[in-house]
Parts: sequence; C-alpha cells; structure tokens
Amino acid sequence: MNNRLESRKMRGWLSAALLLSAGMLAPAWAQAQNMIRSVTASQQANGDVVRVELSQPLVGAPSGFAIQAPPRVAIDLPQVGNGLGTSSVELNQGNVRSVSVASTGERTRLVLNLKQSASYQTKVQGTVLTITLDAVSSNPVGAGTSQSVHFANSQNVDQLAIQDIDFRRGPDGAGRVIVGLASTQVGVDLRQQGQNLVVDFLKSTLPESLRRKLDVSDFGSPVQSVTTTQVGDRVHMVVHPTGAWEHSAYQTDTQFVLEVRPVRMDPNKVVQGPGYQGEKLSLNFQNIEVRALLQVIADFTNFNVVTSDTVTGNVTLRLKDVPWDQALDIILQAKGLGMRKSGNVLWIAPKDELAAKEQGDLEAKKKISDLEPVRTQSFQLNYTKAEEVAKSLIGDTASTGSSGNATRILTQRGSVLYETRTNQLFVSDIPSKLEEVSMMIAKIDVPVRQVLIEARIVEADDKFGRALGVKLGATDLRGVRGGTPGYSVGGSNYVTVGGNYNQVGYQTGQQTTSTDYSNTQFVNLPANTSAISTASAATFALSLFSSSANRFLNLELSALESEGKGKIVSSPRVITTDQTKAEVEQGVEIPYQQATSSGATSVSFKKASLRLEVTPQITPEGNVILALEVNNDSRGSDTTAGPAINTKRVKTQVLVENGGTVVIGGIFTQQDRDDVDKVPLLGDIPVLGYLFKDRVRYTTRTELLVFITPKIVTDRSATR
Repeated sequence: MNNRLESRKMRGWLSAALLLSAGMLAPAWAQAQNMIRSVTASQQANGDVVRVELSQPLVGAPSGFAIQAPPRVAIDLPQVGNGLGTSSVELNQGNVRSVSVASTGERTRLVLNLKQSASYQTKVQGTVLTITLDAVSSNPVGAGTSQSVHFANSQNVDQLAIQDIDFRRGPDGAGRVIVGLASTQVGVDLRQQGQNLVVDFLKSTLPESLRRKLDVSDFGSPVQSVTTTQVGDRVHMVVHPTGAWEHSAYQTDTQFVLEVRPVRMDPNKVVQGPGYQGEKLSLNFQNIEVRALLQVIADFTNFNVVTSDTVTGNVTLRLKDVPWDQALDIILQAKGLGMRKSGNVLWIAPKDELAAKEQGDLEAKKKISDLEPVRTQSFQLNYTKAEEVAKSLIGDTASTGSSGNATRILTQRGSVLYETRTNQLFVSDIPSKLEEVSMMIAKIDVPVRQVLIEARIVEADDKFGRALGVKLGATDLRGVRGGTPGYSVGGSNYVTVGGNYNQVGYQTGQQTTSTDYSNTQFVNLPANTSAISTASAATFALSLFSSSANRFLNLELSALESEGKGKIVSSPRVITTDQTKAEVEQGVEIPYQQATSSGATSVSFKKASLRLEVTPQITPEGNVILALEVNNDSRGSDTTAGPAINTKRVKTQVLVENGGTVVIGGIFTQQDRDDVDKVPLLGDIPVLGYLFKDRVRYTTRTELLVFITPKIVTDRSATR
C-alpha cells in the first residue's frame, strides 16, 4: 500500500515538473520565432496598401502568386507564425475584403480576398511587409476589358530554362496547363487578349524540345491548343480556348498551373449575366420598401449606401442564388433608379435626379474653365517632333491625315507654340488641360523600337553538257602517182606538192611540181560545243591507207564534256524604326538611247540593281509583320535597242517571329536539251550511224531563294 502511494506521488511530481518546464519553454519558443503582430489596410492614390507588422525582420524576400477567379493574392512568409490569435481579419478597405492566415510548421500563408483581380508588389522595410495592390478599373472584368495579373517580380539574374510543359484534364472538364519552372523566383505575367490567354515567363529560356504547339482538342476541355515560343528574354505561351469559359491560375513552389474551366449555366439564375461577379444571395420579400431592401444589400456587401430622399415605393421580388450586383441592378431598373460609385460608397437616386446633378456639375465645370486663368508651361520633347505634337493639340488635319475635322485637345482659349531648334513646346491653357497634355506627351514621347531586317538572296546554278562529233573523208592519190585519176568524193583541196614521190608518196627528189589531189570530208559534223562551253573539244584522228589502191580513209572523232556549279549569295540588310519604310539598293545604271518628241535622241538610264524595300510592324506579342519587296536585277544580253535587264522580283507581306527566318519566295528553273545533227538515212544506221552524226546534250538547273530574318534591336518594356 505504501509503495503504491509513493509511486503515485512520484508520478505527480514528475507531471508537475513536465508542465512547469513546458510552461517555461513555451514563452521562450514563442519569443524566438517570428510572429505576425497585426494586419491593416489603407487606400492610396495608386491603389490599396496592406501593411503586415512582424516581430522580427523576414529571413528572405516573400514569394507569392495571384489568381483571378476568385480574385485573390497569396503571400508565403517563411519561418513566420500566426500571432494574431485568429485565422481571418476583416478589412473592407477599397479592393480588399479580408485577409486569411494559414500557418504550417515552416511558413505562414496570407491570402488577400479581393473584390476584383489586381496585380501586386511587395516591399520589406525592417519588420514591416507592405503589399501594394494596383488600382483596378471601374469596369467589371468580363465586360469587354482585359486585365493583366503579375504573379511576382523576376528576381533571377540569369535566364533560366523552363523544365516541362504538360496538359491534363480535370474532373469537371477543366483544362490544366502545368509548367515546371526552374526556380520560385521566375516572374509570370498572365493576361487575356481577345479570346486567348497569354502567359509570359520573364527572364526564361525555352528548350528546343518544348518549342511546339500542343493540340489538346481531344481532351474535351475548353482549351484547343497551347503554343509556346521564345520571344526575346521571355517565354511566350498562348492558350487558345473556345466557348464560354473562365480561368484561374496559381503557383506552388516551382509549378505554375493555369486552369480553364467551362462556364456552367445555372437554370436558377434570372439572367445569365457574364459581367456580374458579386457574391451570390437569395431574396424573398413581399411588398418591401425599396429603401429597406437597399439597406439589406448594403449589409450583405459591406458597402456604404447613400439613398436620396426621393427614393420611395415598395417592391416584391424573389431571387435565388443571384450575384448581389445583378440583384441590385434588377432593383434599380425596376424602380427607375440610378447608381454612382465613389470608392466604397454607393449613391442611389432617381435617374433624372442623377442626370440633372451631373449636368449641373458639368455646366459648373465649363463656367469655371471659361473663367479660370490661363498659364503657360513648356515641354521638352526627346523623340517626337514638336511641330507634329503642336498640330495634334490644335486639331490640324494636315498632320493627322484625317479627311474630316480633327479633335482639338486644347480648349478654345488654349494655344501652342513650338520651337524646332530646341524641339520644345510652349502650351498656354487652364491647369487641368496642361495636366492632360503632360500625360499625353509622357505616353507618346518615347523611343520607337527598331528592327534589323536581313535578307539573303541565294542564286544557285548547276550545268552539265556533253557533245560528240565526227569527221569522215577520203583521199585518192592515183592521179598524183601517175596512174589513172580516180573519182573524187566531195570538193577538191588544191595544194602544192614538190619533188618526185616514191611508191608510198614520200619525196625523193628536188624537182617540184604543182598537182591537185582530192582530200575531201564528205561527213563534216564535229562536236558543237558552243551551247555548253567556250572550250574546244578534244579530237582523235585515224587514217586508213591502202597501198595497192593508193587511197586514204580519214576519220576524226571530237568529244567534250562540261560540268559547272555556281552559287551567288547576296545579303542586303537595313535597320529602321517600327512602321517606317526603309530601302537599301546597290547596282548599276545602264545608259540607252531614247527618242524625244523633237526627233532628237537623248540618253536615259535603266537600273539593274539589288534592292530591298521593307516596312516592319511590331505586334504586341513580339512578332514582326513585314511588307517586303526584293529585287535582284542584272544586265542581260545586248539588243539593237540596248541591253536587256534580267529581272527577279518578290513582293509579299509575311508575319515572322523575332529572330526567326522565313523563306518568302523561290524560283526553280530546269532546262534539258538534246540536239542531233546527222546525215539522212546514214545517220539512222545502228552503230555505224554514229559516224554520220553529231550529238549535243546538256542540262541547266537554276534556283533562286530569298530568306528574311527580322530582329528587334530596341525593346522597350511595356508600361504597366
């Protein structure tokens, strides 16, 4: 019994010691770990600012990502704990609804729940983390506007290669584009352009194996294809979806996921409005006052609602699972009311009252502008001509090129003076107009991007020819030797033969006599080499002699085989600014005689030159549209009227990626010819017929190719 009591006491003392040590270590552990102390939000001119106060400075720069549907921004804080005592903080400031805090063993994630998607920037100052959300447009997303979501600033110094690009189908029919990144510091920009989604991975490279177009139409998702290319120092991805769809994107560590989901039509909705993005609610009221109903919606949305005294009447409605902004729009339309929004304050009044108020405000502004004093401000222009900007401000149609009256930017009291020597503008107008002019000049007075266009014109020819010919003749010496002259074949050649001749015809004495003998060629068809070469054909001669009959048979064969290959490469190149025509030319001008109206002749010149004329246009995606005209003329054969001009010309318009090469045209010519000259009948005899004919066979191939390579040499980053 005593042993049991002692063991119980021992266990009690041990438990107390453990609890005491845990209590002493817990504050020390909490003090050692970095904790979140507070999360606040405020509104500024450039957007909303969320301020996160920590107990210690962050170990490293926080990483994060943003998604569009629902609009959220997530920030990961490594080695940070949640010291707020709650997992959610209601803010309701500007575009920020609330902040959710989720902690794990190694990090804490802050999720900013937004009203509309927006890009963000983070900044660390000591123990304070500042998250700045860019100001969003008043138009709702989906009402014809396009927003760009900036996931993170690219903090990698060197370009990193994309690891993998994959596509999968989700259980709800969604298409998921999964991109493996080399680092968590790769910046990603996502935006919608028309019906496509465009994703840019900043400071990244794309391996050759991933530069392809993925056809994913068989997966049964809204995504039809995914095209990935390298554009400058970034990887450019274009996703082509079809039908009604919505998208969201998120990044987890080194994996970026873009999900495109089909829009499911809800039969319980009164109107399928794609422009309504509010949270859904259900309303069922009988004969309720409009002012009370507006108060219900205000309590649901946390908006400040100001209702005019002229808003009266009752309404009966039943709405189920309807976005609150759509429900508010239905109520306003039913009672003929209008709404004006200023920040997080809604002013609701009859439409006539709002129109009268706005008309009064505009008339007051007009009177103020008519009476407001005018002041003068100077603007120094760097890249744009001051004369062109001055004509645009006063609506000069000569500079704008419009057929009607151009819009005047300045007021009727405003004036502008430009100075060409220093390229300055002096504008006199009211202060508000001067501010507009300053903003306009800041947007148009920027360096224009330039394009280097390099053309390679390749002319290749391949020639092969073969010529065969024969000479066949006979000689009768019986008359020369003192015998009876024989019959001559063909014409006679007259020669002088000196001395006496022995039996074989060699001279044996010194006495000379003049005698004619026949040395004819009744077949004279040597190899015709003029068509294939300027060289002479090789010959082989053979004489057959009959001593008893004193006759000779002469045979001479001639043959030539010619082969030639050549290539001419011309490489004109020119650099010009965006949408500006450029021309480069090299060649000669050939003079020729031309008759005038008075009957006299004058000298005119015809160009035979290599010429490149191009007008580039840089697209928003970073590609280049080229309007091209390439000429490669040369001097031809001489005629009675002057030399001919051999013309080769290509004129086209083509779309090329930056740094890519395209073949814009080609001409391939092949000429095969086989000429035979022969003696009738005798030339058709098998085998022996070759002694009575000559033959020329040649082949000529000519190929012309034009390669074009554009390169953007000045790339200005887009203004966000």
